[in-house]
Amino acid sequence: MFHHEYPWIVSASDDQTIRIWNWQSRTCICVLTGHNHYVMCAIFHPSEDLLVSASLDSTVRVWDISGLRKKNVAPGPAGLEEHLKNPGATDLFGQADAVVKHVLEGHDRGVNWATFHPTLPLIVSGADDRQIKLWRMNDSKAWEVDTCRGHYNNVSCVLFHPRQELILSNSEDKSIRVWDMTKRTCLHTFRREHERFWVMTSHPNLNLFAAGHDTGMVIFKLERERPAYTVHGNLLYYVKERFLRKLDFTTSKDVPVIQIRGGGKVPVFRMSFNPAENAVLLSTRTSNLDNSTYDLYNIPKEQERDDHVPEAESRRSSGLTALWVARNRFAVLDRTHQLVIKNLKNEVTKKCRLLHVMKFSMLVLECCCYVILSMLHYLMFSKKNAGPR
Repeated sequence: MFHHEYPWIVSASDDQTIRIWNWQSRTCICVLTGHNHYVMCAIFHPSEDLLVSASLDSTVRVWDISGLRKKNVAPGPAGLEEHLKNPGATDLFGQADAVVKHVLEGHDRGVNWATFHPTLPLIVSGADDRQIKLWRMNDSKAWEVDTCRGHYNNVSCVLFHPRQELILSNSEDKSIRVWDMTKRTCLHTFRREHERFWVMTSHPNLNLFAAGHDTGMVIFKLERERPAYTVHGNLLYYVKERFLRKLDFTTSKDVPVIQIRGGGKVPVFRMSFNPAENAVLLSTRTSNLDNSTYDLYNIPKEQERDDHVPEAESRRSSGLTALWVARNRFAVLDRTHQLVIKNLKNEVTKKCRLLHVMKFSMLVLECCCYVILSMLHYLMFSKKNAGPR
């Protein structure tokens, strides 16, 4: 792990020590002792003179390394330059390079990983007791806040989402889990059949995560970044921020068509356009699938002013996804795994229970239903356009 400011890296070892190195001079500048079993990880704080370590002695330790900084980096603008010239300079008053600030005890077995929150005084840890613990700290003490349970084998790695109130973890149970940091509940679980997970990290700027397993690694995203869109003739309809917009390929004119209900706070992940009725279905999804909804909008023929688009009225109902299957009918996959056929007034006209796919995961179920709906959509509209032979 690299330091955010100085040319330092930190290493953790089975010799029960933590070492801080100057990667430019290739020298060890500090050895931290205190753990009495293998040290599994050590990580610098993103902004403060702190370091956190996790060990198979079942503890997490927070170290104050301000003495090391004062010893190795002279004050003033030339501090870093002076440090590079003389990395072995000693403190006149013999201040300790690093001291234990907090010892966090609460795990029943060895701790494999611990890391700081990027902005809050929080630490998250994962251990062989299959638990993920959230800790809070201040200048004088640190204490356990809560425990997340759900993994059924050793927790290998944990981290805070850099920009959302989420915790990610992976485990030897061959899964990656996403947790709500506030409610301490599991939101999503992603599994592999044969590979155990060992390590995980987040990209500093992009919506990317990487996880290492027995036979390689996976790179993944938690949120969809591509906007929901549909193409009809020379027109592209797409969602951007709180607007449904229309791009004319022939004139390159890009204008807002309607303002989405609720200001677009919940991202739209799927769109279905009905050219016959000039209507659109926008499906939204939250971290809790039971709260997923769709909105039925009628698109106005012409927009009077591009600079002022009022919030449009819609017919909203719950549902995982919605798709047009006829000129005046659309299908919805609801929370009970039923295909519900509705009319333009958003009234139910028919229900069809999907008995044969109930055993599949939600992702597989939705994909199967979306393929079925897409085929119905194609058949209905192609039949209408073909006319009699």
